[in-house]
Amino acid sequence: MLRSVMTVGAWTMVSRVLGFARDMLIASRLGAGPVADAFFVALKLPNLFRRLFGEGAFNAAFVPAFAGMLAAEGRAQAQALAERMGTLMMLWLGLLVVVGMVFMPQLMRVLAPGFADDPAKFALAVELTRITFPYLLFICLTALVGGVLNGLDRFAAAAAAPVFFNLVSMATLLFLTPYVATPGHALAWGVTASGVVQLALCLWATAQAGMALNLLRPPAITPEVRLVLKRMIPGVIGAGVVQLNLAVDIIIASLLPSGAISFLYYADRVAQLPLGVIGVAVGTALLPLLARQLRAGQALSAHRSMNRAVELSLLLTVPAAVGLAVASGPIIAALFLRGAFGPVEAAASSAALIAYALGLPAFVLVKVFAPAFFARGDTATPVKVGLGAVALNLGFNLVLMGPLQHVGVALSTTLAAWANAGLLAWLLVRRRDYVMDRRARRRVPRILAAAALMGATVAALAFVLPAGGTSIMRALIAAVLIGAGGVVFASAGMALRAFDAREVARMLARRRRIPGAGSTTPGP
Repeated sequence: MLRSVMTVGAWTMVSRVLGFARDMLIASRLGAGPVADAFFVALKLPNLFRRLFGEGAFNAAFVPAFAGMLAAEGRAQAQALAERMGTLMMLWLGLLVVVGMVFMPQLMRVLAPGFADDPAKFALAVELTRITFPYLLFICLTALVGGVLNGLDRFAAAAAAPVFFNLVSMATLLFLTPYVATPGHALAWGVTASGVVQLALCLWATAQAGMALNLLRPPAITPEVRLVLKRMIPGVIGAGVVQLNLAVDIIIASLLPSGAISFLYYADRVAQLPLGVIGVAVGTALLPLLARQLRAGQALSAHRSMNRAVELSLLLTVPAAVGLAVASGPIIAALFLRGAFGPVEAAASSAALIAYALGLPAFVLVKVFAPAFFARGDTATPVKVGLGAVALNLGFNLVLMGPLQHVGVALSTTLAAWANAGLLAWLLVRRRDYVMDRRARRRVPRILAAAALMGATVAALAFVLPAGGTSIMRALIAAVLIGAGGVVFASAGMALRAFDAREVARMLARRRRIPGAGSTTPGP
């Protein structure tokens, strides 16, 4: 599993680095003003629906069914299931896109009610969102095809697809801006164009893997399709709960002074680096693995996989969380402090980053614990847990938005995430679906101790090193803090035996078999 995690994580890291380049370009051209706020809402709305109908609910129901059918009945039946689901998705999401574009002003009044006080900003947000909304269709189909690739243990292409989102976005911002009304328009067109490119890449990859998909296959509601749809319904509700949390944040932020949405966006983008690289990678690799192990009756192997996933997640996220919280100011300054993004915007985004960083381990643990339910066909329990998290998030927002402004929005998200992760873990332990083994009990406290030593070191360095300076100086200071933190954590971790570097190297070197494919050839 670690090899698969690293494959997804490596491509996700490339995407995140390019994402930072894109966000740095956006910050320098748009800053944190009305156009930036409008574009970030225009980007958020299709992403909310994408996560609702695409990656979250669909993958939770489809990937275990596809992986199980591939192992039990072979490629032909698994391909037929994927093609039938693809046809249904095209019909349903195509209709959703048309309806959404027609009623976009009404949707905007719900999602960003604070924009209504500024007619020009509201009209711009509606126009940009109409441009980005077709992205929903293309990226959800990409999620389907990516699920097929994951079920085939081919993780690279689906993980690489988001790279093109960043490349196309930067290209349109640089070269299309002179020909459209605002830089926000150029970015919006780039979003939709990137969806087409990502879908094309994943379709090509499935063809290379020997499973060329025909997404125009006549629809047929077979028993297998009905089973996926049945499992998807509570998954849609569960994903809707998570996305409702995000929607609540946007709604609250739109009621705050101009720039709040942008501050939260820039802070969240930094926090998403470890969350995306680690959380998405572990969750993507863990779900099909658990589904196969449970289908084969290998309960002990499933428990071992869960323990290693939890251990790996904490090993990578705890030091990331501590480092981001302690060095938030220098990191934000190095990335975004230029052009239209000044010191005031940097300070506001830095404060939000601290709040988001405190929740990083929780965000990733949710992505580890949820597949343990999904792989057993239980998509209802995470829904109930998520509903409680939404209620908490809303309550915390209402309490904290007044005294803490946009930082209260970020902190509310973090508190709700810890509640979500804690309750999921408790339910798994109570059902005996997750039991922390001796190795995890020994290593987790040592990981925490190593991260604490790293945090103290980085804090001391940040206090001693000069603040401000040129862009190059700010980048060097951030690099020194990050590098020193990495060295201290690695050294302390090995000294405390929080992890074994040789064991990690051996696991990375192992060739992996592709279950159900009849081949020992490693995936890409």
